[in-house]
Amino acid sequence: MKQSKQLIFIDLFSGVGGFRMGMEKAGHKCVGFCEIDKYARQSYKAIFNTENEVEMLDITRISYDAIRGFGRVDVITGGFPCVRCVPN
Repeated sequence: MKQSKQLIFIDLFSGVGGFRMGMEKAGHKCVGFCEIDKYARQSYKAIFNTENEVEMLDITRISYDAIRGFGRVDVITGGFPCVRCVPN
C-alpha cells in the first residue's frame, strides 16, 4: 500500500482531542490547538504532547494573521459541542 503524505493540521474547538487522535493515528501532525474550556484543555495536554505547538484559548480573539502565521496547514479540524454538555 502506498504511504500517504503527512498532513499538517490545527485542531480548533479541540475538546479533549478526538479529532486529533484520529489524525495522528493516520500519521498526520498537529501544529496548534484551540480550546476555551480550562478542564478540556488540561485533559488535552495530559493526553497529547503539545510541546512546540501553538496553544490558543478563545477563538474569537484570534486574528486572521495569527492563523496565517502557522505557515503551511493542510487541514483545519473543528470539533462540535458535546450534546450532553450543551444546555437545552
